[in-house]
Amino acid sequence: MKLLFATLLLILLFSTTFLEPAMAKSGFCKSKCKQRCAKAGMKDRCLKYCGICCEQCKCVPSGTYGNKHECPCYRDKKNSKGKPKCP
Repeated sequence: MKLLFATLLLILLFSTTFLEPAMAKSGFCKSKCKQRCAKAGMKDRCLKYCGICCEQCKCVPSGTYGNKHECPCYRDKKNSKGKPKCP
């Protein structure tokens, strides 16, 4: 019985340890992309691609436009047509 309890406790401890960074990361991207896309004409599209780029690059440039030098990975992502992927 004690072994079962200890095993369940360890599983619970490890699962929360791995879930927290993922939840924090997506919260980070969500808030940064909300700021980045605040003035976008197609806000839903901007949020979608910003979120994809943020998850992959772990950063979003400041402001609503430009400043891509702050995040080279974000700046250098291209779509299938060779145009910038990230807003």
